[in-house]
Amino acid sequence: MVNVELRVRPAVYADHRQIANLIHFEPRLHRHLDWRNPLDWIGEAPYLVIESDGKVTAALGCPPDPPRVAWIRLFVCSGAFPLEEAWRALWEAARAYLESQDRLLAAAILMQDWLRDLLQASGFQTRQQVVMLQREPRDLPRRAVPEGIIIRPLMHYDLPDVAETDLSAFDPLWQNSLASLGRAFPQATWATVAESGQGILGYQLSTRNPLGGHLARLAVRPEAQNRGVGYALAADLIHRMNAQGLSHLTVNTQNDNGASLSFYRKLGFRETGDRYPVFFYQT
Repeated sequence: MVNVELRVRPAVYADHRQIANLIHFEPRLHRHLDWRNPLDWIGEAPYLVIESDGKVTAALGCPPDPPRVAWIRLFVCSGAFPLEEAWRALWEAARAYLESQDRLLAAAILMQDWLRDLLQASGFQTRQQVVMLQREPRDLPRRAVPEGIIIRPLMHYDLPDVAETDLSAFDPLWQNSLASLGRAFPQATWATVAESGQGILGYQLSTRNPLGGHLARLAVRPEAQNRGVGYALAADLIHRMNAQGLSHLTVNTQNDNGASLSFYRKLGFRETGDRYPVFFYQT
C-alpha cells in the first residue's frame, strides 16, 4: 500500500494554476460575490490548500476585509477528495488563525445547498438573508435633488471620502474597505456621488450586465439620511441608464433591513423571490 502525504499549508503563488483548475473544473465550488477574483487573494492569510502527494486537492480562502470580517471567499474541493474531510481540515486551520487575531466575524453567503451542512457542522449560524430585487421598465422616477446638493461623477480622488461614507453607513459585516472600493471603482459602469458644501454625503456604484444594470452599492452618511440623498442618487442612475436604452435594474439588501426594502419599493423595485442565507461564525 502506498502512503500518500497529506498536508494543510498556506497557498503560495506557485499554486495559482492548480487552484484555477479547481475553480474552473470542479462543481463543488463556493465563490463569494466579490470585486476581487478569488485567485487575487493568494498570499493573504488565511488562504490555505490541501496538498496530497504534491497536488492541490482543495482550497479555502477567507482573508479579513474589512479588517474585522472574514468572508469565505473561496472553498473548492476536488471530486477525488472527501468533501467533509477537506472542509474540516481547512476550516480548522483557518479558524485557528482567525481566533489568533481576536474576535473576528467569519461569514458566508450560501449559494449552494451542499455547503449548508458543512457550515452548520462547524458552528456557523444564520440570522438573515440576502434578498434580490429588480426594477422592470416603468415610469421614470422624479429626478429631484435636494437643495444645496449636486450629483456628479465619482472620481478616483474621492475614494477615501467615499470609503469613510461607507464605513459610517453600514454595519461592519457589510462595509467596503478603501482597498475594496479601489478595486470596485474601475469595474463600475456608473459611479456618482452626492455632494454639498460639507463634502460627500453619499455615493452609488453600479455595473452593467446583458439585461441592464446592477446597483452594487448605495450609501448615504447617517446625518444625511432621510433627506432625499439616496433617492436622488438612485433616480439619477435610472435616468442615466434610460438614456442608454437600459431599463432593467437589480439590487440586493437584507431581509431584516426594513428601511432599505421600503426605500427600494418606493423606487419601483420588487422582490424576485431569490433569497440567500448569510451564515456567521464569531471567533
